[in-house]
Amino acid sequence: MRHTISILVENKFGVLSRVAGLFSGRGYNIESLSVGETLDPKVSVMTIVTRGENHVIEQITKQLNKLIDVIKVQDLFETDHVEREMVLIKVSPKTELKSEVLRLTEIFRGRVIDSSQKTYTIQVSGDESKIDAFVELMKPMGVKEFVRSGKIAIAREAIKR
Repeated sequence: MRHTISILVENKFGVLSRVAGLFSGRGYNIESLSVGETLDPKVSVMTIVTRGENHVIEQITKQLNKLIDVIKVQDLFETDHVEREMVLIKVSPKTELKSEVLRLTEIFRGRVIDSSQKTYTIQVSGDESKIDAFVELMKPMGVKEFVRSGKIAIAREAIKR
């Protein structure tokens, strides 16, 4: 099963290496990794996507909690949460396809963030399936290159009644 793990860590050198080393040392792949500072510049949040059975992920979270610089670990698998990715895609469409590229970009609520005489660079953000769908639709249009961010995720607040 695929799990998204959110890890709050102290923002120090070597923390990323130790966390990644924990995964590689046990033979687990990291499918996606994103790291960024929080409101407190001394603290960062890592969002890691990995695959494994529930008991394996539970072991990983226990091991992560043992690392000195780890503040909090949360497996978002069974938690109501919001997640997003972003793609930057450079398309070089034939003249007759330019309007179609712009139309699809608008449908996917994307933005053209750079353009030249021959290319558009488009930014789209959303969940994984939205990004996958947009990339697939752009492939026949003349994709030159694209880069995709790792997943970022945050738990939703519980609704109090």
